[in-house]
Amino acid sequence: MTDNEWDGGRYDDAAGFVTDYGDSVVDLLDPRPGERILDLGCGTGHLTATVADAVGSAGDVLGIDASSEMIRQARAAYPDLRFDCVDATAFETDERFDAVFSNAALHWIDDQDAVSERVAAALAPNGRYVAELGASGNVAAIVAAVRTELRDRGYDAADPWYFPTIGEHATLLERHGFAVRSATVFDRPTDLDGPDGLREWLAVFGDSLFAPLSDAERAAVVAAVEDRLRPEQYDPDTETWTADYRRLRFVAVPGESVSRQT
Repeated sequence: MTDNEWDGGRYDDAAGFVTDYGDSVVDLLDPRPGERILDLGCGTGHLTATVADAVGSAGDVLGIDASSEMIRQARAAYPDLRFDCVDATAFETDERFDAVFSNAALHWIDDQDAVSERVAAALAPNGRYVAELGASGNVAAIVAAVRTELRDRGYDAADPWYFPTIGEHATLLERHGFAVRSATVFDRPTDLDGPDGLREWLAVFGDSLFAPLSDAERAAVVAAVEDRLRPEQYDPDTETWTADYRRLRFVAVPGESVSRQT
């Protein structure tokens, strides 16, 4: 899992759009009454609660996240739901889920083979795996601006995220026995409200990019990134930044090899 310091309250304040856009991923999941569903990378639990409402009291929903702070916040907000603090690459359970759902979490995971293996093991033979993650080119302008400013100061920051093409991720899933039923990539320009919207986005999501820097250096880089991006990605009339999001959504089901193992 990519190292990022998570603050659940700040995440909800600055990145509420993650949950808002995630509602349409829940629609793709189409949770049904009585189903058992695993929410992988549940964050502060808002979409887990949406899924739980759909499956009703006869169903069972479990949210997992590697961040203890996110899980603490989720448990406080939804004390009647189940949440476990566990890395998705090491998750083990005797339960079998009708679906595994994930929104904006997979791209934080370094070991994609391990998480795909764990999902395959957790799914029932007739289950489904429905997810959205960043696609190749996601937030490319922001990342390029940050890396340029870091390079100018003598730092070399590696990309902290896994942003695949459709072909790359479909191949990965098939390698672990999944049959990909649908996959799509689309641009989704995302508003970051307020003059500090980009700064807040970088504070929530950019820890690993700025890890080698002192506080003063980090502040200087963020200000320089804002200057670089302001002409194209900031509207002073509405005081809104635009982040150049590109997303990959997919639906996959266990193939024959997975079905024989479960």
